[in-house]
Amino acid sequence: MGMKIKLYISLTLLAIVLTIGISGFMYISSETFIDSLYMTVITMSTVGFGTLHELNQTEKLFTIFLIIISIGVYGYSVTALTEYLANGKIFELLKYKKVYQEIQNLKNHTVVCGYGRNGKQAVAKLQHFNQPCLVIEKRKDEIADLERDHILYIEGDATNDEDLKKAGLERAKSLITALPSDADNLFVVLSARQFNKEFTIISRASNESSYGKLKIAGATNVIMPDKLGGAHMASLVVTPDLVEFVDRLTIAGVVDANLEEISVNELPGEFVSKTILDLDLRKKTGCNVIGFKNQEGEYIINPDSKTKLELDTYLIVLGNKEQIMKLREIF
Repeated sequence: MGMKIKLYISLTLLAIVLTIGISGFMYISSETFIDSLYMTVITMSTVGFGTLHELNQTEKLFTIFLIIISIGVYGYSVTALTEYLANGKIFELLKYKKVYQEIQNLKNHTVVCGYGRNGKQAVAKLQHFNQPCLVIEKRKDEIADLERDHILYIEGDATNDEDLKKAGLERAKSLITALPSDADNLFVVLSARQFNKEFTIISRASNESSYGKLKIAGATNVIMPDKLGGAHMASLVVTPDLVEFVDRLTIAGVVDANLEEISVNELPGEFVSKTILDLDLRKKTGCNVIGFKNQEGEYIINPDSKTKLELDTYLIVLGNKEQIMKLREIF
């Protein structure tokens, strides 16, 4: 019998004995509920306080019966509780409740399915940007890594709808599924899109044939790590200086970024519906606008200075570390 079941049985038995005691004293002695509760508790606990009145023969026999069954239930309950504590179950329960509360408080977070090589890289990058994230993982070795790295996680299978639901997808900002199997990733994308029609879903894929299926299923972006790695290595042969220069551009960190994304929604209201020229980033910060994302989601490289800054558009800005810091201070 499981220790948790034993604990539940002991609590049930204590409740039954308490009910028997209260009912018995109310019937035999015609006591009030409070007086019957008092008599039952002092009898079960054997603390030795005096009775409310001189007991007759029937009341004495009932009290003896109540003491005997109380001792039996008490012994069973102590054994069950001791086993539970000795095996650390109570601490696991408290830890689970604490983690559950943290998950319930998450909002605009990223759910990462799988804590393998790609999952670890994704979580590390999210943490670097101070983005809240939650991992779903079922493998014991990876769970040990999550605990070591102090990452918030759910022990479960991301392909299981019930486990996926626990991640609060309706409140999430995005989901990254980096499971080893393309079929599993496809299942996760299909399920996740049902929970949240709007958020960003990024899926890993191993085979090119899976790309179209994942997009149809609802993935916003599909990443093929092996293909990216091979293309990057070939680029180092064809255009080594260009690739090395791009690799040196950093987008993360407080003091070591060269690229910055600016949402027009977060700019002072006076700049909305103005142009990039009116923003005058070059003069104010030394940074250059090298990209623009319009309301249709299209990216424009090296946009014209007369491009309008409408709501729900974004600017991609390039500068050295000092210029990016100045940009952050001003905007």
